[in-house]
Amino acid sequence: MTSPSERRAHVVGLGLIGASIARSLAGTGWIVTGSDRDVAVTDRAIELSIVVGSEPAPATTLVVIATPAGIVAELARAVLERLDDPEAIVTDVAGVKSAIVAAVSDPRFIGGHPMAGSEQRGLGASRDDLFRGCTWVLTPTAVTEPGHYSRLHGYLRELGANVVAITAEDHDRLVALASHVPHLVAGALMNEASVAAEQDAVLLQLAAGGFRDMTRIAAGDPSIWPDVLFENRDAVTKTLRSLEERLATIRAALDDGRRDEVATKLATASLARRQLPGRALSADRLAYLRVAVSDRPGELATVTVAASDMAVNIFDIEIAHGIEGVSGTLLLAVDADHAARFQDTLVAMGFSVTLER
Repeated sequence: MTSPSERRAHVVGLGLIGASIARSLAGTGWIVTGSDRDVAVTDRAIELSIVVGSEPAPATTLVVIATPAGIVAELARAVLERLDDPEAIVTDVAGVKSAIVAAVSDPRFIGGHPMAGSEQRGLGASRDDLFRGCTWVLTPTAVTEPGHYSRLHGYLRELGANVVAITAEDHDRLVALASHVPHLVAGALMNEASVAAEQDAVLLQLAAGGFRDMTRIAAGDPSIWPDVLFENRDAVTKTLRSLEERLATIRAALDDGRRDEVATKLATASLARRQLPGRALSADRLAYLRVAVSDRPGELATVTVAASDMAVNIFDIEIAHGIEGVSGTLLLAVDADHAARFQDTLVAMGFSVTLER
């Protein structure tokens, strides 16, 4: 295992996310190289000491692809072909996962997506704290090597991210509602206000906190969104139809004067918003599960996806390999309040699980 002082990573694509990953990794002791299709961006990243060079070192053990979604699979396959180290890990940050994961079947590749960003763009807007407290999705598959997943999970936790595992298909379905459609709605609202302001210039001066909060993400980099939206077109259009129906219901209630119905809808939305899960959890509220797993494809993915399905956050994960090499133990740190329920679920799925508090 490489010591922290010798860890080397390479980031492909040095926009806001890629450069922030480079900064974050460097801040936790990694030696980071990086490249961008715009040579001027690469040169600027070196000048600012965001990366130390443009070519990956021979001992590079982590490659992060932070490019538009449409070219991730091709780049990932090319990187994997060049990497001789079987312990190296390749991941990406694209907002759509199914097509990429299906196109890159290699135990060293783990699809990823940090749910973080900014209305600012590019290398100059990058920050070393962008991922602290964010949710970072990983999409392990049946071919994912457990040791690779464990190490990547640990690396991302070092950046301050909360790591969750779901299938690529579930990711695309859920992120359509959590990310893609909100961006479209923010854009539509901003465009509507912009057109209205042509007749009433004072409108944008009246834009208060609520309007600014709702439209903030519309200021994000528009160049990344066509790839994402068309790659996830089916889920996005289905979610848009559901939202259109919900808005039509509210419009009808307003037309018909159904005050109580409107008030109820606003009340349920308010409650749901206030119940969004928090991020922080102190160490004394963690419990530890030891899950016996066999050396079968997909065992790790089964456990981690089950955790995400139950909204159980895995704060840390280690792999203890059996002496004979045919089995091992997953050591999982989870919220103590959910540990027993998660244990029961895993036992019902056929796993042998020990709970330690």
